[in-house]
Amino acid sequence: MVIFKRKEVIFIAVLLIVLFLLALLPTGFQKQEYKYTEGVKARVISVNDAGIYTSGIFKMGDQSAQIEILSGTRRGELVQANNMLTGRLSEDKIFQAGDTAWVLIGFDESGNINFANMIDHFRVDKEILLVVVFALVLILFSGYTGIRTLLSFAFAILSIWKILIPSMLNGANPLLTALLIGNVLTIVTLLLVAGFSKKAYAAIISSVTSSLATCLLAIFFGNIFNIHGAVMEGSESLLYSGFLGLDLTSIFQAGIYLASSGAILDLAIDISSALEEIVIYQPKITRKALLLSGINIGRSVVGSQTTTLLLAYMGSYITIMMVYMAQGTPLMNILNSKPIAAEILHTFVGCIGLVLVSPLTSFVSAIMFEDKIKRIA
Repeated sequence: MVIFKRKEVIFIAVLLIVLFLLALLPTGFQKQEYKYTEGVKARVISVNDAGIYTSGIFKMGDQSAQIEILSGTRRGELVQANNMLTGRLSEDKIFQAGDTAWVLIGFDESGNINFANMIDHFRVDKEILLVVVFALVLILFSGYTGIRTLLSFAFAILSIWKILIPSMLNGANPLLTALLIGNVLTIVTLLLVAGFSKKAYAAIISSVTSSLATCLLAIFFGNIFNIHGAVMEGSESLLYSGFLGLDLTSIFQAGIYLASSGAILDLAIDISSALEEIVIYQPKITRKALLLSGINIGRSVVGSQTTTLLLAYMGSYITIMMVYMAQGTPLMNILNSKPIAAEILHTFVGCIGLVLVSPLTSFVSAIMFEDKIKRIA
């Protein structure tokens, strides 16, 4: 049976209002489509591959297709569309009859369709399905806690999309912005997951403190590693788009902090929850014993968490490492390359944050649960 506390009900109500306002908040960077264009969903009726030629493993040329428009002002119309191939596997797409595509159509001054460009496969419906499956699994397993987790998830996405990214694009200090947003997300997430409880407060204190330390480490080692922020994929495109004033290096360092903040808060609440259970079932435990228990728990969890962090980062760069190995690149060259050095920086700064949060959470929890121990004992 779920017991609704007044503080939690008010907090969730306020959060729902904030989520609604964030959803309506414009980013300020909405791209204005050309006056005579419209993005539409379309079904591929047939394709013509006669204009495609092969160059090695790449396909070049032009694929044409007959499509049926499924949305927008021209719904139901059949038009001829083009799919230009550039020879880049990461960007090119080949359509087949029966596929659903996202298409940009253009009009002349009389309102007639004069072109239709195949942008990509339409995936929004599949993405929504995946999110719904995730939500259902989470709620079935976690119940009311799962619903609160979904609220936390939504708040994190909207905060990053509607506040963090636009603020950075507008020239706000990346590190200060990331710290502010990251710590707000930490506080909201922990209050949603653990409620207004001492275990939540202990996790918040230790998470915020460890996150600050992680941010400082990211700045320090980012500078001595001499890695420019342009190492991030797509970062130079921002400069070419007119955002010449962006400090890519600070954005890179802010990303290191943000990437590790989630793992830090996860470990903090794990330890504080475990110590709360110990206090409940062993009320006569001393503060010193509770502190040592937290440290011992942390030692076990940190080992798995750091490995998890390593695998998460390594997975995103596995192809680069395969290229180095396939080319027989010497180990010293690999270790001194910017992409690998950046991953080393990401991984080990994050791991240091995890190591720091373990004893800190144990210490804070031991202090915060002391009155509970005395009262029960």
